[in-house]
Amino acid sequence: MNENSRKNGFEFDGRVRYSEIGHRGTMTLPALVDYFQDCTTFHSESVGLGMERLRKEKKAWVLSYWQVIVERYPKLNERITIGTFPTAFKGLFGNRNMYMLDETGERIACANSIWVFMDLEKGRPARPCAEHIEPYGIGEPLDMPYEDRKIEPPAESRDGEPFPVRRYHIDTNEHVNNCQYVQMAMEMLPGDISVHQLRVDYKKSAVLGDMIFPKVSEEAERTVVELCDETGKPYAVVEMK
Repeated sequence: MNENSRKNGFEFDGRVRYSEIGHRGTMTLPALVDYFQDCTTFHSESVGLGMERLRKEKKAWVLSYWQVIVERYPKLNERITIGTFPTAFKGLFGNRNMYMLDETGERIACANSIWVFMDLEKGRPARPCAEHIEPYGIGEPLDMPYEDRKIEPPAESRDGEPFPVRRYHIDTNEHVNNCQYVQMAMEMLPGDISVHQLRVDYKKSAVLGDMIFPKVSEEAERTVVELCDETGKPYAVVEMK
């Protein structure tokens, strides 16, 4: 893996693996989302703000929202470059762009994301200090259509079959991994649909043993899946177009 830690961001090269493709022979949406998530992790590690350091400080950057646009899903064995950089830090939050390029340098996917800095010991957001921000640098936001964070579900919805949080859903923070919510929501899609825009608003963290109660709303151009607790409050709201 070739890595490039730049002044205002981070890139690494990859190759589409068989384990990352679906029946069409192209990368799946969860695999693409994992690449973006992994790239942000690599960036943090490269500037000395990786998982072990933040764990000792009982701090973490937690994904709060993202909008992912897929212009083309890469094929098996295709060489790709994945990159990320922050675009702003304000108060408790940080904004970050991600992108995926093909072998010619053409952009095939991009994302905008909002992260919140968490004090894990107190279980609430905290204001990051300069040492948690400055090593990342700041870059100019990507040229992409930016949508509002709030996802408005259609008026009518149907209840999906409830299911429990399993061990394979859990990450190092002992919460359901960001990408697992996407995978859960995709299971609710009607038929074989190719998603070209994904938005996820993460509301609260589900943990091992929680039950997920899905609410599914369908319109001509989009499907919205609310992944809720037993009271109907969402852990995450997922919109797929």
